[in-house]
Amino acid sequence: MNSPRYVHLRLHSEYSVTDGIVRIGDAVKRAAGDGMPAMALTDLGNLFGLVKFYSGARGKGVKPIAGADVWISNPESPDDAYRLLLLARNRAGYQQLCELLSKAYLVEGRRDRAEIRREWFGEIGCDGLIALSGAHLGDIGEALINGNFDLAGERAKAWEAIFPGAFYLEVQRYGQPQQEAIVQQTADLAGELGLPLVATHPVQFMNRDDFRAHEARVCIAEGYVLGDTRRPKIYTEEQYFKTQDEMAELFADLPEALENSLEIAKRCNIELTLGKNFLPNFPIPEGMTIDEFLVDEAKKGLELRLAQLYPDPDERLKRRPEYDERLVFECNTIVQMGFPGYFLIVADFIKWAKANGVPVGPGRGSGAGSLVAYSLLITDIDPLAYALLFERFLNPERVSMPDFDVDFCQDNRWRVIEYVRQHYGEDAVSQIATFGTMSSKAVIRDVGRVFGLPYSMCDRISKLIPIVQNKPVSLAEALEQEPQLKEMMEGDGDGETIRELFDLAGRLEDLTRNVGMHAGGVLIAPGKITEFCPIYQATGADASSVSQFDKDDVEKVGLVKFDFLGLRNLTIIELAVEYIRRMTGEKLDLMALGFNDPGAYQILKDANTTAIFQVESEGMKKLLKKLAPDRFEDIIAVLALYRPGPLGSGMVDDFILRKKGQQAIDYFHPDLTACLSPTYGVIVYQEQVMQISQIIGGYTLGGADMLRRAMGKKKPEEMAKHRETIAEGAKKLGYDPALAEQLFDLMTKFAEYGFNKSHTAAYAVVTYHTAWLKRYHCAAFMAATMSSDMDNTDSVKIFYEDAVGPANKLKMLGPDVNASNYRFEPVDRSTIRYGLGAVKGTGEQAVNDILRAREAGGPFKDLFDFCQRCDKRMVNRRTTEALIKAGAFDSIDSDRYKLLASVGVAMEFADQAERNAMQTSLFDIGNVAEEHAPQYVNVKPWDEKEKLMQEKTALGFFFSGHPYNTCKKELSRFIRRPLNKLEPSKELTMLAGVVVGVRTQMTRRGKMLFVQLDDGTGMIEVTVFNELFEAERAKIVTDEVLIIEGKVRYDDFSGSNSVTADKLMTVGEARARFAKYLLLRMNGNTDARKLKTLLMPFAPGPAAVRLRYANPAAECEMILGENARVRLDDLLLEALGDWLKPENVEIVYQ
Repeated sequence: MNSPRYVHLRLHSEYSVTDGIVRIGDAVKRAAGDGMPAMALTDLGNLFGLVKFYSGARGKGVKPIAGADVWISNPESPDDAYRLLLLARNRAGYQQLCELLSKAYLVEGRRDRAEIRREWFGEIGCDGLIALSGAHLGDIGEALINGNFDLAGERAKAWEAIFPGAFYLEVQRYGQPQQEAIVQQTADLAGELGLPLVATHPVQFMNRDDFRAHEARVCIAEGYVLGDTRRPKIYTEEQYFKTQDEMAELFADLPEALENSLEIAKRCNIELTLGKNFLPNFPIPEGMTIDEFLVDEAKKGLELRLAQLYPDPDERLKRRPEYDERLVFECNTIVQMGFPGYFLIVADFIKWAKANGVPVGPGRGSGAGSLVAYSLLITDIDPLAYALLFERFLNPERVSMPDFDVDFCQDNRWRVIEYVRQHYGEDAVSQIATFGTMSSKAVIRDVGRVFGLPYSMCDRISKLIPIVQNKPVSLAEALEQEPQLKEMMEGDGDGETIRELFDLAGRLEDLTRNVGMHAGGVLIAPGKITEFCPIYQATGADASSVSQFDKDDVEKVGLVKFDFLGLRNLTIIELAVEYIRRMTGEKLDLMALGFNDPGAYQILKDANTTAIFQVESEGMKKLLKKLAPDRFEDIIAVLALYRPGPLGSGMVDDFILRKKGQQAIDYFHPDLTACLSPTYGVIVYQEQVMQISQIIGGYTLGGADMLRRAMGKKKPEEMAKHRETIAEGAKKLGYDPALAEQLFDLMTKFAEYGFNKSHTAAYAVVTYHTAWLKRYHCAAFMAATMSSDMDNTDSVKIFYEDAVGPANKLKMLGPDVNASNYRFEPVDRSTIRYGLGAVKGTGEQAVNDILRAREAGGPFKDLFDFCQRCDKRMVNRRTTEALIKAGAFDSIDSDRYKLLASVGVAMEFADQAERNAMQTSLFDIGNVAEEHAPQYVNVKPWDEKEKLMQEKTALGFFFSGHPYNTCKKELSRFIRRPLNKLEPSKELTMLAGVVVGVRTQMTRRGKMLFVQLDDGTGMIEVTVFNELFEAERAKIVTDEVLIIEGKVRYDDFSGSNSVTADKLMTVGEARARFAKYLLLRMNGNTDARKLKTLLMPFAPGPAAVRLRYANPAAECEMILGENARVRLDDLLLEALGDWLKPENVEIVYQ
């Protein structure tokens, strides 16, 4: 094999999120295939991909070199930073690089460009680094481009002084203007100063034909269109991954520059310690080891727990041995595995949270199976009471880090993270990066945009990509699964464009698109985070610092992740409990309630579970009605069963039938009764698989957990081995091996669907508590629920309708500037007051100012008083108008139309009053003229429909009425049943409602529409097939009444009626079809010319006009001629009503 001649030292991977499209695995494979002994990864300003690169390169026999292409601040021209390439020689250099990059983001981050100041090299140290000059993008290159050879020399000397013996002048040839001249001058400079020269090649993509895809990536990042002649073109098609032969040919005239790439590679020898965990030191009392302290704390905690669980001393004494035995086993396991510090750290921040008013969840995940966790107050569910297994969380036979996921109140989670920062040190705590990728749907839109293609085309293609398990399939899979995509690609018109779109999109698909923050992960290091990995921080006021490695990679380098998750339902419970305290004086302790209240279970049986944790969906409500839970174990089971696997397997039906006594329960063997009785003999939980393996097969629970994992992976050899083991174990224990084999097959089947009982048991606590609150404190609970999601008007609408609906019968008072506060609040046990913060266009700052003014000066008297007393910088015109539309001034003046028209006058009056007050002096205080009282603007009143439409813009839904009611009386002539009384029928049924939602679905036959109608009594979904939709699409208008002729059927899946439309009609069309004539009641003085003027714009039409004249003496009726037949439009009816009064205008139906 030929000796190596070159090593790539400069490569931007996909983690250079603005300009790299190299996938790390592809680069490593190419380097290994070309015989390169080493390769550097030098992403722009980051080490995001380092761990993946390090592991991948070593796996292929390529030495990994850690580095970064960095920005160097330019004090003389801050917008024109220079570039420098830094490579880590050793572990010290890696840590210096981490420190420099971190400081760049935390101190000098600007427009997502983190810059390093020169002086930091001296402060932090750089003796473990090698620096390359940055070629034409460095400060030396800039001086050479400008023809200033002497300045270039001075700058080179300055860098050599910073990196003695480790600074290289860098030359590149990839087709840039002036590049050859710079190469020659750089070589001259190297000779003159005695500095080494190195050839690098800035790799941005793998193959020459990837150049256009790379340009698309750059345009996506920078917002350009590919065809824009003004966009900067700073890359060339030469920047692909060149082979050693290509590089040798390219720099044949500078062999020493090639050799120095190998020399640098030899000098760089970084070793990352992977797979070893480094926990922070937890402070313990003097004279104790951390192991002793854990055991001591666990024993103390268990004493408190047992006193709560078993207040009767005799019962406590009787139950104690099993708890003591379990605690000893768990403590020994934790100590042997080296995790006491982990448990103590988690217990400490949870203890702080509980002591400082931050609600904490009862548990999450398999951690709820630990008695030590329960004793240390990490969790709040007794694992022994519900057969939860410690080994499911921490298996002594499989060493891996424990992982507690902890739920905190969403609004206060940040306080716990802040406590941890203060406790362990700012530089020891960080959150974790996540990397968003270009999914198939997104990349089609992104590439389509940079191609300059019509949005409608890209949107249509993107929507055709199927979604499987909430994730879009790949572009290749989409082409296989969706015939329309193939048809579009093969079409004569746009086919070629779409093929090119797919080609480029395919090259970019799944590449890293952006950097985000992990939802809950927090790192706590035993020292500075930067000793393990660098820190990244995005720009922006709310940006938080995160690790530059993702959650998998931070764990590989030894940092321990603690999950601080925000759970909205804990926030709801906290607020509901506070509302109850305010109303009753009672401070509820929900954990002291137990789990046996019939009222809470009745809420679940009735499926009155909107806003109830984990059981809100329509499918779950249907399951609850069938199952009728009446004990806590049933709630645990429901949460485990409501998933696609169990629902499709038939086991849910078995569970329900057995619970109701309609199917025999089989426990397979009397010894399994205790294990299977909570689920009526159905294997629902992973823990049951483990217990059966232990009881029948003689497995330890740790071994049983290994068996459970093997069943999940379905590896044939492993499964055959376990089948033999369980049969032999059964035989030794005196069980029939055939029974063991039967159970093994059953467990294998159910392992696919089995769920972690510890997780569902902990979450069942929150389900139960929310059900209990809804049953006994519904107003407080629903007010808290709506307050927790005020910005989401769709959610508020759902919760509002549930609160005032027949199941809960609460009363909702509208928003009121003189009565409402920021949040929704209970007025009494059956009444809620709407929160001003839920009005669109307000915001917390504005509402707080309104409350301040109200508190200081009492209720507002009128709009002018309101505008005078509120600070217009916070309560501006938009806010005031939104409050008027929402009805928040109705208690002062219900003429919303008048108030809205007068906002400008009121604000000008307030401004004038403020100016007058400022101009008043002691000299003329007695001569101030009394200000003229302002007058409201005189405008035409709104009709009911306009009022409701305005209200919807402010609240997101119709609150004080329903627009369907404006035509309900008229439509009742041919609409026989409201939506809540519809019955399935094979005959066509006429129904109507306001269009409140439209969703589309692409099928092979084209677009299919699902239209949601609401008539104030209920809602229904109407299916409109493509042919009808294409013909009648103009009639489907949100917030307008739509009349449907169609077939009503009962949908088993949703448990409600649905309709397939046969015909769509507007109200006007229905009038034309069903109206007999238009009757106008008039007196003898009516102006005939005026009547003709009003009728003519709507003629000719289908409806006859009949006039009924009346005076005190006589009455007569006449029908106008055929040429006066009219269309019965709303505009005509409104104009006639304004003229004759509405009661004198009537449509008479057949």
